[in-house]
Amino acid sequence: MNRYLHSRRKRALDLAVAVPLLVVSAPVVGLAALAVRLESSGHPIYKQRRVGLEGHAFEVYKLRTMVSGAEHMGAGMAVDAGDARITRIGAILRRTSIDELPNLWNILKGEMSLVGPRPTIQVQVDQYTDRQRRRLSVRPGLTGWAQINGRASLPWSERIELDLVYLERASLRLDLRIIVLSARMAVTGHGLYRGETGGWRG
Repeated sequence: MNRYLHSRRKRALDLAVAVPLLVVSAPVVGLAALAVRLESSGHPIYKQRRVGLEGHAFEVYKLRTMVSGAEHMGAGMAVDAGDARITRIGAILRRTSIDELPNLWNILKGEMSLVGPRPTIQVQVDQYTDRQRRRLSVRPGLTGWAQINGRASLPWSERIELDLVYLERASLRLDLRIIVLSARMAVTGHGLYRGETGGWRG
């Protein structure tokens, strides 16, 4: 296993970026939460159980971008461009990745890292091969190698392979590169939806 993945340097980077980003983004998250609540009923912060380090479950925090109970409607957990369950405010939050900012709390709690495989749900993990389960050997990330190389537009198996490549090549320099490129993608919104061939289809 790549030693950097569990090193103090990686945790230091998480805190060095997450703490000031939490402070700076607090007004944005607050205004976004108010807008979400005014547009549709339900709590503006969405919590979902995800699978993290070594298969341990945790609650990931996000700004709600869909109508309440959306996971029990239509395509369930799969989300495509133009999905009727996405609210108008939610579409903007997804487009700019502002909906992911509450993930910073998960990073502070030590449940996530800035960079790593995106946290997935148990039904996806249940279908992993032994090789793919290596994805669970590190903390899940706010962003990752798969995110800057196609994001949700990639086939699910390809995204996992990119995550496994990251596990082999991870370094402080690579993490910094991924963070910079992720910030650029937040502006363009590239790869946000799965399209015809991307994403996971259970």
